[in-house]
Amino acid sequence: MKTIEQIDRNMAVVTRIEDPDVVWHDVHGEPFSLHGFCMPQKAGEIFRRFPQDVAASFSEHVQLLNEYTAGGRVRFKTNSPYVALHAELGTLHPMDHMALTGIYGFDLYIRVNGEYFYRGTFRPSTKRERVFEGRVMLPEGTQEVTIHFPLYNGVDKLFVGVKEGSEVLAPAPYTHANPVVFYGSSITQGGCASRPGNAYTAMISRMLDCDHINMGFSGSCKAEEEMAHFFAKLPMSVFVYDYDHNAPDAEFLAKTHEPFFRILRAARPELPIIFVTCPDFYLHEAQRTPCYDVIWRTYQNALAAGDKKVAFIDGRTLFEGFFKNDCTVDGCHPNDMGFMFMAEKIGKEVAKWL
Repeated sequence: MKTIEQIDRNMAVVTRIEDPDVVWHDVHGEPFSLHGFCMPQKAGEIFRRFPQDVAASFSEHVQLLNEYTAGGRVRFKTNSPYVALHAELGTLHPMDHMALTGIYGFDLYIRVNGEYFYRGTFRPSTKRERVFEGRVMLPEGTQEVTIHFPLYNGVDKLFVGVKEGSEVLAPAPYTHANPVVFYGSSITQGGCASRPGNAYTAMISRMLDCDHINMGFSGSCKAEEEMAHFFAKLPMSVFVYDYDHNAPDAEFLAKTHEPFFRILRAARPELPIIFVTCPDFYLHEAQRTPCYDVIWRTYQNALAAGDKKVAFIDGRTLFEGFFKNDCTVDGCHPNDMGFMFMAEKIGKEVAKWL
């Protein structure tokens, strides 16, 4: 019996590039520009979102998730007719409710006249191969390229390939080069977008042409004091405080939510901070929860103290319209439509502060 790949060639995945005219470049070198990481990435080391010595002070879960490259990007310009990719991944962890393209894949966008256009995804095979290659075709001329890293897997090595004789140039800077930092749960990390470019954080980055750092930690966002002190030293333009989902109960949230905010505010009095409550997935039951009240109280206390650099987004309003009940894959994690709604609402608030 034929496979679906044999029946429909659009379903087939090419995981090895055989063309003899491909020239490979390690993305750690010039003129490539790496983004979404809290520190420079060193050639020969696996990609990490923030320093390993900092991660070591947190749970083993955070240490593992630090090696998941959510929010990572490489940017450059080229006049090559295509971009090839050679990726060497960390340990593979497939999930039953998230597409492999979101877990392991890489997305490629080009920027034309200030607008980002999706060109294709470097798709891993279902054979769970740690090493794979792919190619995305580009329009004629010199293109500004952004490649989004996987949301739920590590990347040990990454090489970009272009046609022999093509130029590879440094990218134009982001309009807003000081990054927006997002801190939150698996939803913030990108679960369960079908591909990396569809995480709400990545959508906002393209909408506003702003650099960003994704500090979403699946099941492990606990608002530790040490994490607040780390963020306090991090260059950023806006901080999106999307901490709710991983608190085991309202009592735990009450003990951690406002203290975390106060540490960050004491160190960064001029930093805009946006509070976000958990999206309400069961909108027929949409009522204020004890956790909602904790976050609202943090916000109200900040206003009462004269803080003019805070904003509040009610998670119950993130999904609207006829399809508001169709925005998740499992009643918890957004699908691409859910992330689009989140990007529109949260992005509008971020734009006010940039």
